Amino acid sequence: MSAFAPSLLLLIPAYNEENRIGPVLEDYAQYFGQHYAGKFRLVVVLNGCRDNTLGVVQEAEIRHPCISHSVFPGAIGKGGALIEGLKLAPLADIIGYVDADGATPPKAFHDLVRSLETQSIACAIASRWVPGAIVHHFQPENRRFASRLFHLFVELFFRMRISDTQCGAKVMRRHAVESIHERLTLADLAFDVNLLYSMQWAGFKIQEIATEWSDKSGSKVVFNIRTSLNMLLSLVRLRLIYSPFYRWLGPLRPLEAWLYAQLRAPQPIWNDQHSKARAGAGVIPEADRTNLRSD
Repeated sequence: MSAFAPSLLLLIPAYNEENRIGPVLEDYAQYFGQHYAGKFRLVVVLNGCRDNTLGVVQEAEIRHPCISHSVFPGAIGKGGALIEGLKLAPLADIIGYVDADGATPPKAFHDLVRSLETQSIACAIASRWVPGAIVHHFQPENRRFASRLFHLFVELFFRMRISDTQCGAKVMRRHAVESIHERLTLADLAFDVNLLYSMQWAGFKIQEIATEWSDKSGSKVVFNIRTSLNMLLSLVRLRLIYSPFYRWLGPLRPLEAWLYAQLRAPQPIWNDQHSKARAGAGVIPEADRTNLRSD
């Protein structure tokens, strides 16, 4: 290992992924063990799993000491899992995340890391919609339509000029994550928009990188009217957070909570909750909180 190479912390949020996550952990651990010069750590953040995902992860930990996990018994959503996982940002120079389905291969994720090493940017995100991207298997047409419609609303509300906010592979510098973490409040699939807009708002440069990607079967995301309303509600909420009116909306918290409950969506986090532990949250054992930083 090179003492001068940046250390890397990879987060993988997981919800009932016992049938898909095993090969993904194996591929990432082997690839970065062989091709990455810096210290590498992979943390799986289990979110409300009711299957044997934990057992699969623990088996991988036996074979690969670079893997560890954190367990949250309650269903806190993909965004909630990443908000909790990103609290580990002080332990590494570069922090990233990928989906548990293996849609982004290790080499494509490594390309994102390399872009941080060679460019003056704070965040690199994989994109399926920029020239040079290689998509082996597209999503079904209904999911592609829903994705592009969601992107239209994102541009309408936030004008970020980002082609692909939702591709599940992103890497960031430690100082950028620490600077915007308290602004991460969306626990559902709109988390990525929350992250990227917070980055832009804080003045950090984001670069889209053409990626290699394959749609994987077994997705837990079902695009229907309820999911669409949930995503739209979260976009409206995020737009209000970055407006002068949000501080006056405190009395509407019960209504907001009721709406998310009716949509069966993970509850968002209010800023005053960031100093409190999430109910039922698990933590990475102290022995596993190895400092990865190179400095």
